[in-house]
Amino acid sequence: MGSRKAEKGSKTSLDKNPKRRLPLGPNKPKTKKINKNKSKNKENLNNSTRSNNAEPKATSVGSPSQQLHFFLDQFQSSNGIQLSSIELESFKDTCILELSQGFPQDATTLGKHLKAAFESSWKEVLCEGQLLEGKVDPGNPAVLIISTSALRSLEFIRGVRPLTRECHAAKLFSKHMKVEDQVSVLQNRVNIASGTPSRIKKLIDMEALGLSRLAVIVLDMHTDVKGYSLFTLPQE
Repeated sequence: MGSRKAEKGSKTSLDKNPKRRLPLGPNKPKTKKINKNKSKNKENLNNSTRSNNAEPKATSVGSPSQQLHFFLDQFQSSNGIQLSSIELESFKDTCILELSQGFPQDATTLGKHLKAAFESSWKEVLCEGQLLEGKVDPGNPAVLIISTSALRSLEFIRGVRPLTRECHAAKLFSKHMKVEDQVSVLQNRVNIASGTPSRIKKLIDMEALGLSRLAVIVLDMHTDVKGYSLFTLPQE
């Protein structure tokens, strides 16, 4: 999930350096008149160019209530529905993870947010690779990331790489990935899994992917180049 300040344009006033002070009186050199409108147009063009070339700002971290409001607004508008007051009662701020204000909200910092969210147990939950009978069953991740595409899923996997050296994140998407290979991966301990809705659902239906240990679901609300989001993505 920084902007850079644009450099100020140079002023057209006389040089104030005493060593280069212009002579006065009859020896004063003629100065060219500057078209102010042309100067302003050039400055606006430069500002526009700098704005277009500037790095995109990272999304700021919203409070749980702000994130919940955004989620419900996107869900209702994408599906063309209006939830009733009774239906809305089941959605509470406590369902939303309070993210650390010290990091921007993007794929590259997901690992830091997860580490802060799990507090002192982060290493035990997110990093260890051994199965624990009755506590950590195979194919049951603690974190499930749902994205619109394989490329977005891989971005999040790169964001949690420092946490997955011992126990690799499971890639649960269809692009270049066979279901059989994913089922094989899910026969081991999985702490973090990242994939697309259709493949995740298929693996759940096959009972290869379990949800009994699931503590955090990350919904990638990024809109792809075709304008699709998680709520508008066509089902395969």
